Amino acid sequence: MSSVRGKVAVVTGAGSGIGRQLAFELARRGARLAVSDVDEDGLAGTAARARALGAQVHSAGLDVTDRAAVLAHADTVADHFGVVHQVYNNAGVAGGGPVLDSDWADYDRILGVNLFGVLHGTKAFLPHLVASGDGHVVNVSSLNGIMAQASINAYSASKFAVRGFTEALRSELLIAGHPVQVTVVHPGGGRTNIATAALEHSRQRGTVTAEDEARMRMYNEKLLRMPAEQAARIVVDGVEAGKPRVLVGNDAKAVDLLVRLAPRAYPRLVAALQRRAQRA
Repeated sequence: MSSVRGKVAVVTGAGSGIGRQLAFELARRGARLAVSDVDEDGLAGTAARARALGAQVHSAGLDVTDRAAVLAHADTVADHFGVVHQVYNNAGVAGGGPVLDSDWADYDRILGVNLFGVLHGTKAFLPHLVASGDGHVVNVSSLNGIMAQASINAYSASKFAVRGFTEALRSELLIAGHPVQVTVVHPGGGRTNIATAALEHSRQRGTVTAEDEARMRMYNEKLLRMPAEQAARIVVDGVEAGKPRVLVGNDAKAVDLLVRLAPRAYPRLVAALQRRAQRA
């Protein structure tokens, strides 16, 4: 077991959802925090609450798709605290559609945040984690980094890529003998605003369909059930236990088992369940 108490922990996407609750959970456990988000109003609320919980907090507006900004942020955080121990690459967006209906802007946006945000955060902070002598990279994938799902192909692609990148990174650090642990997180249906935010993005572009509306209702009413604070506790428990892989929620565990037991059959089963859910 490795306590987060006293560690400097970086959390991206901390303005809402699991990222916000990760900041609060780390604050309760005595970590020092560097929190960031593109939503500076939401981030201000997170920082204020984390300080009220007793944490030292560095807060910065940050777009994780901006490589130069993330690199500068890493140096600023290291200068501010003198050391960085952990990075939680949590920032993410949902959305997209079937391949035939998706445009390049969908792929650029989703892969930019979900994949390149993780690459940027890892590359920027990894030298500081190695220098700390007790580092930890925590990359947030998804249930859809285990099981591909129709109609969100860009999202699934991004989350599978995060999983692959993180597992390759773990092997590299083990071979090199660097003092950095690596954890990939696969959340299931957390009670966050990710589905609603994705729908709002499509609405602003004038591309919302009746199917999009129905899918958002299904996600919010039937799938996104675990409170974000519970998900955050599971993640930090896993980090403190040194787990290389954290499945958050029974749905993520069930999907993991399904894919392992029926790798050829599961796409047909998932397609049938999606059709049924859309008709409900």
